[in-house]
Amino acid sequence: MIWGNVPNGAGLSSSAALEVVTAFALNDQLKAGFSREEIALIGQKAEHEFALVNCGIMDQFVSAHGAKDHAVYLDTTTLEYELVPVILEGVKIVISNTHSPHKLDSGAYNQRVAECKKAVEQLNNVRPIKFLAELTEADFKKIESAITDPVAHKRARHVVGEVQRTADAVKALKAGDLKLFGELMNASHVSLRDDYEVTGPELDCMAEEAWKIDGVIGSRMTGGGFGGCTVSLVKDEAIDTFIKEVGANYEKRIGIKPDFYIAEIGDGATRLV
Repeated sequence: MIWGNVPNGAGLSSSAALEVVTAFALNDQLKAGFSREEIALIGQKAEHEFALVNCGIMDQFVSAHGAKDHAVYLDTTTLEYELVPVILEGVKIVISNTHSPHKLDSGAYNQRVAECKKAVEQLNNVRPIKFLAELTEADFKKIESAITDPVAHKRARHVVGEVQRTADAVKALKAGDLKLFGELMNASHVSLRDDYEVTGPELDCMAEEAWKIDGVIGSRMTGGGFGGCTVSLVKDEAIDTFIKEVGANYEKRIGIKPDFYIAEIGDGATRLV
């Protein structure tokens, strides 16, 4: 029997959680000897070959390697990772569910993968690279004109910028600078909206309404996009106002009643008994 409290179809990695916990349990019971990394890769393989979604490894990797009160800083090209402490004193993580169905099987996610590959192919005319993540923003600006397809250019600009924002976010967490971390969250959402184009009216509305609330440190979409949820860092004293005002304004603008969850950072796959 499998039970879960991660909302399905909400962009909160419920499929990765199911894949990893199933593989983890079987690995434990059968004494198969797979490492956590291998379990994560098995989950990704299930997405690629059964669900037919060309997803990355992040969701499965975090489900396998997550640690309480830590973020996972993962290099997806090498699978090297670092656990980064997340100190939230007087701040909570609030998940806002748009109740706009999150579906990666529509082909839009796979299309983004193809567009990024096209950008890499065109950049290889001037500089040999395997992944966009190899480029710094300065590197990208020097050679971006090689990408002649305007859509592929936007996708590449997002990826390169997001890699830099992630590195900056790790530095901010290590320095205890939640203000900067929140600003990077906001900038990430804008890039996902304008350059990667995976947000949509529901997610944009939810983020925009969150940004209006005093006490919100940062807010952005989470997951693969195309519906689902946002994640926000909210000061304790602002949580009630956040839920009331963001909820009311979202429902007024979109016509759907949202849900809100107070979340904590917990461990990844673990045997409980």
